[in-house]
Formats: sequence, C-alpha cells, structure tokens
Amino acid sequence: MNPTDLLTPRLRLCPPRAEQAEAVAAFLARNTAHFEPWDPPRPEGLATAAYQRDSLPRQAEAFEQGSCYRWYVEPLQQPGTVIGKLEVSGVSRGPHQSAFFGFAIDHAHEGQGLMREAAEAVIAAAFGPGIQLHRLQAAHQPQNRRSAGLLQRLGFTPIGLARGYLFIHGEWRDHQLVELLNPAFSW
Repeated sequence: MNPTDLLTPRLRLCPPRAEQAEAVAAFLARNTAHFEPWDPPRPEGLATAAYQRDSLPRQAEAFEQGSCYRWYVEPLQQPGTVIGKLEVSGVSRGPHQSAFFGFAIDHAHEGQGLMREAAEAVIAAAFGPGIQLHRLQAAHQPQNRRSAGLLQRLGFTPIGLARGYLFIHGEWRDHQLVELLNPAFSW
C-alpha cells in the first residue's frame, strides 16, 4: 500500500497514479450522463485512457506539491475498479488554511454509504497532521439533494446561496455553499 492511500472498511482511496488511466476513464465514461446535470462541460476526450494517461501524472504532481489532493475510490473487493473520486482542491495556506471539497460516485454505487465512508477518510486526512487544514468548503446545486444530504451528514453547515456560481449547460447556476471547520486545528 502506498503511504498516501487511505483505507476504510470497504474501500481503498488511491492518489492519482499513471496505471489507473483505464480504470479512471471507464469510471468517467460509465457516468457521463449521471454527472452531466451537475458538472461544467468536460474537456474533449476526458473519459479516455489516453487523456487520463496525460492527466494523472499532473494530478499526482499537484498531490505531491500540496495544491490539490485527489483520491480515486476502489472497493476492496474489486481492486483496480474506480467507483468514485474525492478532492481537496484550491488549497490556500497562510491565514486561510482552507480548501474546496468535492466528490463524485458511480451511479451504480449510490445509496450504499460508500461516499460517506470515503469522505470521512478524506476529511480526516485533510484535517490531520499531513495536510492540516482549518476549513473545507463545498458547493452543490440546491436541487442536488443527494449531495446536500451527504454534506449535512458529514457536518458541513450552510454559508449561503452563491448566485451564478458555475456555468453549466449554457447558464450560470446557483449553488449552496457549505463549510466544515476543523475543531482540532492549531498552528
């Protein structure tokens, strides 16, 4: 196991690795329609192994540099199969010590508590000694009840509505902003 892997009772969360290209591409291809209502337009070819072979080394470099931490979710019973991703991105140090938190899970694995299990591990890592952030912020479209419910169960609290937050499907979409503070943060 790589020291930056995170383990939960049912999952292994792996940072970006070049050998994941096919599995990541398959995950994205399987879920194109599932993610489409919530995500900005994808770059051409995103759900291809060739694109991912080019992208994963850059993602790994960002992970190592501490600017964006992304983990791909694999079931322990199906190693090498990617069923989700989580990221702690836009890391701001100095007086902020904060980042954005995002996640996505395969449509076939929704409603099983897997994303909550994975998110709890990522939040623990983000607030733990290795990354040591004070605050995570997330955003979801108000009609995305699954994301809203998960974020609430994880302890995120509302900040407010950000009007015209992201450009999706040809229009600016409002998003609910939420935050989670690290109660154990110290300099």
